[in-house]
Amino acid sequence: MIYLTEQTPVMIATAPADFRRGIDGFVALCQHQLGQQPRSGTVFAFINRSKNLPIY
Repeated sequence: MIYLTEQTPVMIATAPADFRRGIDGFVALCQHQLGQQPRSGTVFAFINRSKNLPIY
């Protein structure tokens, strides 16, 4: 369960992510493209190419 407060940062990707990359690919995306640390407490949201499957 994800608990959000008013202070919880949320980053929403506007470009589709390749879900075949797995967790390591999402960690790399957070670090290199977004400049964020995945364990920082920030909630990251990604979408697939069809934009019908959000992943948090």
